[in-house]
Amino acid sequence: MANSHFDALEARDPALREAALMAALPAQVGHAQKSSAAFAALLAHVNPLAVMDRAALARLPVVRKHELQALQQAARARQPGAVASGDVFGGFSTLGFGAAMPRVFASPGPIYEPEGTARDYWRMARSMHAAGFRSGELIHNSFSYHFVPAGSMMETGAHAMGCTVFPGGTGQTEQQVQAMRELQPSGYIGTPSFLKIIVEKAMAMGVALPSVKKAMFGGEAYPPSLRDWFMAHGIAGYQCYATADLGLIAYETVAREGLVLDEGVIVEIVRPGTGDPVVPGEVGEVVVTTLNPGYPLIRFGTGDLSAVLPGPCPTGRTNVRIKGWMGRADQTTKIRGMFVHPKQVDDIVKRFPEVARARLVVSGEMANDVMTLQVETACSGPDDLAAKIGEAIRDVTKLRGHVEMLLPGTLPNDGRVIEDARSYK
Repeated sequence: MANSHFDALEARDPALREAALMAALPAQVGHAQKSSAAFAALLAHVNPLAVMDRAALARLPVVRKHELQALQQAARARQPGAVASGDVFGGFSTLGFGAAMPRVFASPGPIYEPEGTARDYWRMARSMHAAGFRSGELIHNSFSYHFVPAGSMMETGAHAMGCTVFPGGTGQTEQQVQAMRELQPSGYIGTPSFLKIIVEKAMAMGVALPSVKKAMFGGEAYPPSLRDWFMAHGIAGYQCYATADLGLIAYETVAREGLVLDEGVIVEIVRPGTGDPVVPGEVGEVVVTTLNPGYPLIRFGTGDLSAVLPGPCPTGRTNVRIKGWMGRADQTTKIRGMFVHPKQVDDIVKRFPEVARARLVVSGEMANDVMTLQVETACSGPDDLAAKIGEAIRDVTKLRGHVEMLLPGTLPNDGRVIEDARSYK
């Protein structure tokens, strides 16, 4: 199975791609150190020239979204008057207000994101091409144009492709139908749920929308049932995976076998709550290093779960594929009035080389929590291994918990480190 590629980069020999990414990594780390106050502090003792492979990259700290938000808030608090651009973005942006930064956006939190002037700044054109859009077409863009960057992300990508955009935004369903009927766009970009609402409204109005034959979706889950619903209505919809911090991370192709990674990012899958890469195929948190010089995020933890798929895409694209969005990695849970974090579970496991994997299961009813640490181990270990793990649980979490010994491969591969199985009835 194949379709045309956006550029020659998509069909590169994987070894050449990896060599190019690793060659660009030291310069990006050095640029982040020199040009952003946040990474000057976070990577103060790092020699960027030594960060030339994935093993070295994995030794750098992961910056997670809640930490980015906290750093932004702290930087703004230090400047109560006129706030400089560096303070707005917590010291992570290398861009200043003015011509180099035409727009600033806000995601829930709030977390503020800069938009630079580079052509296709968010790198969305690649995903649009994979979804079937081509130069000279009109695209109906129903992502939001206010506060969040989604509308601009898609518009700048479409413009880079040579497409015209109708900025439909959200809401006003009848007007959306009218615009589609009169303008006859080649396709739609936005959330799948909103396009379903538009199509159903059009049917209720007795209006046909024959021109809308393709769509690129983001911002929501896109289950097979919804994909089939759109196909039944003559619309081939594909999904992309992007964030307001990073731009495009991965995109779907006509093969519909996972999502292919973008060419402008370095992606790792790590054990939730840690910065440790998992083995290929194991579910973990998506951590991304972007090569964007204006917002050089190094090892940014998305908080999303996914896993690497084996083999290349049947379309001939040779980059790594991931399964797509598989849930959230932040599994922090309150147990008997105390917060327990995935990293604490990892801290416990690392004390015992006999333990390969673990999952903390919280059961019982409200106000009567039962905490059980399930551990996989290939051998029984010392006779008091379970007791020693129990002591480590108390030491790390300040809570008492049971220990359940399991054979390797028993725990499901779903990225869960903490499972809340309590009854809230």
